[in-house]
Amino acid sequence: MSADTQEQEDELLALHSIFGSEEFVRDESRAAGEIRVSAELPANFTVALKEGETLRQYEMSFLPPLLLTFELPEDYPSSSPPSFSLTCTWLTHAQLSLLGDQLTDLYQATGGAVVLFTWAQFLKEDALRFLHIHTLLELPSVEHSTQDPLHDLSSAAVAQADQSGQEDFLHEGSVSCPLDQSVQGAASLPIHPREPSPNGDQTLSGLSLTPSQALLSQLLIYDADQQQKQFATMVFDCGVCFMSCLGSDCVQLSDCGHIFCQVCLGQFCKLQITEGNVRGVTCPQADCTATPTPAQVKSLVEEELFSRYDRLLLQNTLDCMADVVYCPRLSCGSAVIQEKSSNAAMCSVCGFAFCVACRKTYHGPDCQANGNMKKHTEDDAEQTKADLPQSQAGLKALWDDYATGNKQRRHVLESKYGHNVLQFTMEEYLSEDWIVFNCKHCPHCYTRIQKNKGCNMMTCSRCGQLFCWACLARLSPLDACEHFQDSPCSLSRYRGI
Repeated sequence: MSADTQEQEDELLALHSIFGSEEFVRDESRAAGEIRVSAELPANFTVALKEGETLRQYEMSFLPPLLLTFELPEDYPSSSPPSFSLTCTWLTHAQLSLLGDQLTDLYQATGGAVVLFTWAQFLKEDALRFLHIHTLLELPSVEHSTQDPLHDLSSAAVAQADQSGQEDFLHEGSVSCPLDQSVQGAASLPIHPREPSPNGDQTLSGLSLTPSQALLSQLLIYDADQQQKQFATMVFDCGVCFMSCLGSDCVQLSDCGHIFCQVCLGQFCKLQITEGNVRGVTCPQADCTATPTPAQVKSLVEEELFSRYDRLLLQNTLDCMADVVYCPRLSCGSAVIQEKSSNAAMCSVCGFAFCVACRKTYHGPDCQANGNMKKHTEDDAEQTKADLPQSQAGLKALWDDYATGNKQRRHVLESKYGHNVLQFTMEEYLSEDWIVFNCKHCPHCYTRIQKNKGCNMMTCSRCGQLFCWACLARLSPLDACEHFQDSPCSLSRYRGI
């Protein structure tokens, strides 16, 4: 084995031990591989894109890595530099060429020593400063590009030849589209580009974007993904229980930045949703009005609770809108946007045209209800209310909403469905089936008992037996509390609260 071959093998082994599997990929069939180098960004680093009079600026902490693909000649490092290509989605062809020239100069300065790690360090620590990119990266727009942006934002390979004049390892322009690679970089050798659309625009989630817009979108997605990965590996103190948790077990609210463990925030959200207080699903921090995103709420609570949250949040929003009325048809009850200039409204669901003032079939602009010339009795008003849900599950959800809601919420539901209808229907609903579903039997006298509030320590009103509502175990007055300390049962109404 020659001295050059031994040095090459030692260098490749050193790179394998220094870099992770996502940063260094070796081609075992030859002395070649890839190094992905993430440039270090200064604080308050901004990426900007100007299109016409619109300037978009975004602070970023991470940019996709530069991809250094190399192959080592037989006489490297003693006589020839590595053959290499440099690829990047967010640098222009001219900038990549300057970096390629600098890499060659760095090899010349070593006097025949191995240079791959030096190249990687330069790209990581000094590449942006070498290109005079300090705190702002301006992406070329379509309007200001002197050539096709697909080539101006070049991810074309910048190939370098060795001093003996050997052919380029990869020819310039072998990857012709700047958006052909994913922002993660290629996973293996060689790189296979995607086909661009016929008009040169890129497609992202069904939207037609210019190359610069698509690149900006990819940079934002990559930055968010890397920040989430970084967050998951850090340790934070929960703002509720003050326990230290990994970021992977925490949730950070985007509006305020406060961090809570998933258990605490999940229990807080469950309690608010169960009580029908969807407006109370906010940041648990005192005096903070920020709210978790629906996606965060969905990840913290069960599917049934999230469905309730989604429904109540929509209903609450509609109830707060002055221009929203409800279709008076008993079989519909859908929300309808009211025109301010007219009493006429048409339901988009069932097509019923009605008068907003008297809630009857539309009869023209003149309505006696407007001048208070005729008042409806309570029974007449009840007939114009929205119809109640037809399914058992729908009635139960409505009852839960009505029974657990605050005074304002109950008033809203009564104005929609009618006070008498709600009261009568709820008594009907408290049928044998409902009792069976919601009641439990006393473990001593087998009397049916319903619990609608309080803790899980119950006393039968018939025989006086003390028992646990969760597991129906009989309890002794002397050691009843010990049961909740030595068993999975929780004394609180809501587990963990």
